[in-house]
Amino acid sequence: MDYIRAMLPPLCLPVTSNSVPWLLGRACGTRGAAPLDFGLRLPDGERLFGAHKTWRGLAGAMAGTALVAWLAGLTPGLGVAFGALAMMGDLLSSCVKRRLRLQPGHDVAGLDQLPECLLPLVGLARPLALDVTAIAVLAAAFTLGHLLIARLLPRAG
Repeated sequence: MDYIRAMLPPLCLPVTSNSVPWLLGRACGTRGAAPLDFGLRLPDGERLFGAHKTWRGLAGAMAGTALVAWLAGLTPGLGVAFGALAMMGDLLSSCVKRRLRLQPGHDVAGLDQLPECLLPLVGLARPLALDVTAIAVLAAAFTLGHLLIARLLPRAG
């Protein structure tokens, strides 16, 4: 039980960094949604990241994760770093999906979850006091939870 309780604060961080940009997009629509890639297209004709990756989402992920880190007894700076690394992982997966010519918003199990979860968990393992087992458990829990919620949300309308 203590192990599960110890895993809750680090699990809240990827959930927050993943959810806040989505929530901001739903709440604000296109207001303030300047794309991170400035519309840049690579030689393959596809956008670098895509229109859904915005400065608003990046700032929101960092601010939201800082707040949740503070509420969980961690430092806000750790939350900012976690949010930034999570968004770097998200951008990496988005770039890969653009190269594969997948439609924006198309979910790919694992590719949509693991980079944005593993990059900050591994990068911040020491300040979060995580070992390899904890990182694997957190990544699996985040990925499975994300996949489950992604299946339930369309049904909820």
